[in-house]
Amino acid sequence: MTTGRWALGGDLSVARIGYGTMKLTGWPRGDRPDRDTALGILRRAVELGVNHIDTSYYYERDGVSANELIREALYPYPDDLVIVTKVGALVEGSDIALPTAGKTGLTADNLRRGVEANLSSLGLDRMDVVNLRLGDLAETGTPSLAEPLEALMALRDEGLIRHLGISNVTADEFAEARRIAPIACVQNLYNLSRRDDDPLVDACTEAGIAYVPFFPVGGFQPVTAEHLESVAARHRATTPQVALAWLLARSPDILLIPGTGSLAHLEENIAAGALELTAEDLAELG
Repeated sequence: MTTGRWALGGDLSVARIGYGTMKLTGWPRGDRPDRDTALGILRRAVELGVNHIDTSYYYERDGVSANELIREALYPYPDDLVIVTKVGALVEGSDIALPTAGKTGLTADNLRRGVEANLSSLGLDRMDVVNLRLGDLAETGTPSLAEPLEALMALRDEGLIRHLGISNVTADEFAEARRIAPIACVQNLYNLSRRDDDPLVDACTEAGIAYVPFFPVGGFQPVTAEHLESVAARHRATTPQVALAWLLARSPDILLIPGTGSLAHLEENIAAGALELTAEDLAELG
């Protein structure tokens, strides 16, 4: 059960619980499943109703590529499968340590390279959604969104992209982006214990734009919150399931892409869609 649907970009019907592929590769660090397990996770996700898969061609480590796994597991793709990728500030490995203004991944040439690399490795002619990822929010020297967004709009006009999204953005950048291009989604860090983006979540809800939190259960550090364990015990659920259910209850425009390298955790994550938190639960979680 994936708890309802959302029209991503206004025309792509997706289940609200999707799947993020980063952990299949161990990028940028951490363990990863063996290849057969990774392929099995992707296939099982689709069997369970997932039709929104988040990836990027830079999710690759030691020759294991998320896009190639997706292609091997699912091609030819189901008609309703929506694959979302990202390009931008992390396209070039050497960019990671640079201030945003110096990141070559945001240039028009490298944005094209990023989109074309995703298309080639996935075996697609057009990406459903491409997120423009900016640098870390704490950085200074962030350039105007106009140039990179206009570069992606040109690729959209060429038929290589269907919808545009933005990632790692502030509320001001969200407003600026909307003045430049139609925005289908925002992908930022947000979860039960990291709520700095509350105003941006509300702005997306008001605008009818999907908000897609990365690290929905904490990422490299498990999510923690007062009363989380007691709420989980009351529902005979795991704490990650409650954290996911809280996000689904937080706003109808929130789409989840929890990643995992475990088939059991995949099934637990998707089962969170059936978990209905009560008003008492939500009040305790704050």
